[in-house]
Amino acid sequence: MASPETAPRTAGSIKRVVAASLVGTTIEWYDFFLYGSAAALVFNKLFFPSSDPLVGTLLAFLTYAVGFAARPLGGIVFGHYGDRIGRKKLLVLSLLMMGGATFAMGLLPTHAAIGAGAPVLLTVLRLVQGFALGGEWGGAVLLVSEHGGDRHRGFWAAWPQAGAPGGNLLATGVLALLAAVQSDAAFLAWGWRIPFLLSGVLVVVGLWIRLSVSESPVFLEAQRKAAQEAAAGIKEKPPVVRVFREGWRQVLTAIGTRLGENISYYVLTAFLLVYVTSHLELPKSDALNAVLIGSAVHFVAIPLWGALSDRIGRRPVTLIGAVGMAGWAFAFFALLDTRSFPVIALAVTVGLLLHGAMYGPQAAFISEMFDTKVRYSGASMGSQLASIIGGALAPIIAVELLKDYGSSVPVSVYLCLASAATALTVLAARETRGRDLAQDGPVPAVPAHVHGRPGSVPLGG
Repeated sequence: MASPETAPRTAGSIKRVVAASLVGTTIEWYDFFLYGSAAALVFNKLFFPSSDPLVGTLLAFLTYAVGFAARPLGGIVFGHYGDRIGRKKLLVLSLLMMGGATFAMGLLPTHAAIGAGAPVLLTVLRLVQGFALGGEWGGAVLLVSEHGGDRHRGFWAAWPQAGAPGGNLLATGVLALLAAVQSDAAFLAWGWRIPFLLSGVLVVVGLWIRLSVSESPVFLEAQRKAAQEAAAGIKEKPPVVRVFREGWRQVLTAIGTRLGENISYYVLTAFLLVYVTSHLELPKSDALNAVLIGSAVHFVAIPLWGALSDRIGRRPVTLIGAVGMAGWAFAFFALLDTRSFPVIALAVTVGLLLHGAMYGPQAAFISEMFDTKVRYSGASMGSQLASIIGGALAPIIAVELLKDYGSSVPVSVYLCLASAATALTVLAARETRGRDLAQDGPVPAVPAHVHGRPGSVPLGG
């Protein structure tokens, strides 16, 4: 068997792997973000009826948060088996679970039809979504990171990250189209179901592409070595145990790195829908179209930020986004308050550009923190625990702050503090650019193959 160092990595093969990961993550994020948009626009009325629109929205976002709560469990389970039997098999399973749950949401009866059973069923399906997505991110970015070489890993690994705005673009685009061709009454009555039912078609396409790629060569080599150790009577601890014993510092670094990125994204996209429609009393099409424009730019920017991290390092690029977002947190709402659509679209687009600087290098940065045998578990746990602290609570906290203070200033302070936490984490972290993923052990101070490369920076710090 060829080792990871000698296994061929042609441009065609890495592009197929990237395409499979990008399509899969786009579909899974489409499913996940579709719920967030529906929670802000529809579910508060159909599943959580209340005399106070913000209270109904808050209850809808609580079920939205339940999906995040299930993500660490999904990360642990998928990470364990992904580190044992392979990345590809688990990615196929996550896609089936996510797509099935989303399709079933489109068939759910509402509160008016079956009463309290409706939100219960909705919550169960949301749990399945969260569990599946918890295993998706780690597997998708690792499959690309481990297939690609060290030199351009930031660029290639950023493409599965682009699945997030890709999915949001798709979900928001479908909702915006329906909002344009349907009356509010028709959309509320049955139109909202269409995007959820479309998930069934998307999953078939995603499976066809995802099943066509090969397993990661780095993982196959690690699996071969594990089989030799097992034959020699050497017993391995479960990946989760090893991560908590040996890699807890990396897990904490991954959480801190994701905190500002995660919170800012859900404020810029999910909470934006509430702020524009409920607080500013503008048409929901204004908010949806602004996110649509911003997501298109975001989709292109993420791989570019990843490519820049290959030249100057993961830490500097992430710091650009974190520091920039801390300042933009206040300008963002001031621009929204103008009630001008072009200005609102500008506010969202600039915010997502800064978010992309944090998000683009993240896949390579977190992948490079962990050894092969625990990489799926470690990356998934760090990422998904951050999602509970960040993404799960961000819309709830933002809605509650707006409800209590009637002002966006507390939300800006919240976003600024989260971005500052990420900046401090990254400043304290070691640079990982250029790490050979086939080599286990601590991140070296300066990998030998990085010396002399144009634009290289020392690792460490």
